[in-house]
Amino acid sequence: MTSTPSTEPPMDGLRSALWLPLFDDLADPLVVTRLAVEAEEAGWDGVFVWDHLRWGEPVEEVADPWITMAAIATATERVRIGPMVTPLPRRRPAKVAKETVTLDQLSGGRLTLGVGLGSDLFGLELSTTGEELDDRVRGRMLDECLDLLAAAWSGEPVHHRGEHYTLDGVRLLPRPVQRPGIPVWTAALPGNPGPLRRAARHDGFFPVNVSGPDQFAEMVGTVKELRSAEGKDAAAPYDVAVALPPGSDAAPYVEAGATWWMVEFPWGAVSLDSVRGVLREGPAPR
Repeated sequence: MTSTPSTEPPMDGLRSALWLPLFDDLADPLVVTRLAVEAEEAGWDGVFVWDHLRWGEPVEEVADPWITMAAIATATERVRIGPMVTPLPRRRPAKVAKETVTLDQLSGGRLTLGVGLGSDLFGLELSTTGEELDDRVRGRMLDECLDLLAAAWSGEPVHHRGEHYTLDGVRLLPRPVQRPGIPVWTAALPGNPGPLRRAARHDGFFPVNVSGPDQFAEMVGTVKELRSAEGKDAAAPYDVAVALPPGSDAAPYVEAGATWWMVEFPWGAVSLDSVRGVLREGPAPR
């Protein structure tokens, strides 16, 4: 199967990215960095990575995404990078603020921050590390953390005493290269209005577990309506990513509003050879 999606209708606005689970063969940051360099040379637009502490069998080794992204940032010049997605409720906002700004500087303003609630389903990475298990509570933690990040990226003192986090007069400098802040994409599941409302407030979203282009189009339409209701400028840049396996026809998703194609690899069998094969086939035609 070729990894290049159909080009009917033309997909001039579609950008292409590798979306890599940092498992086993890809748990070596030097290996992933070399892949990112090859991807940039082959014309890919982005290299995004999963953010997990552990995963279920047969996965044994899992790399840290932030150190891996730092290595990619220093070895590349053009591709966008980012966690897709990082579970903010198990992170401390002040530390994430410093990490994201530093990575944005290191990459010359190429960071996109993908965020979500996280899940305990695949690796028990919440229950085995003492993290919050209630989805609604993690949702409130996520929103509070996103508000804090926006405030921290402003460079102004942050005065916040919330339900879960406190920053008492803290000013976190320097500011990100990207202004007014680092683009934030939020994960969203079908049939759950909360994440769609969250997506409408930020810079893009990443629908996951979507059954097909019709459901994808429905989610995109809902977010557009929510953004309009909040007075967002319809002409403002807004990204929608779709995860599709190699060989998929991306055209129906592009027609529905997708701006990024994220190559979805089978995490249980991801290998260096399989990634390199897709990489060499090249991105979707512009």
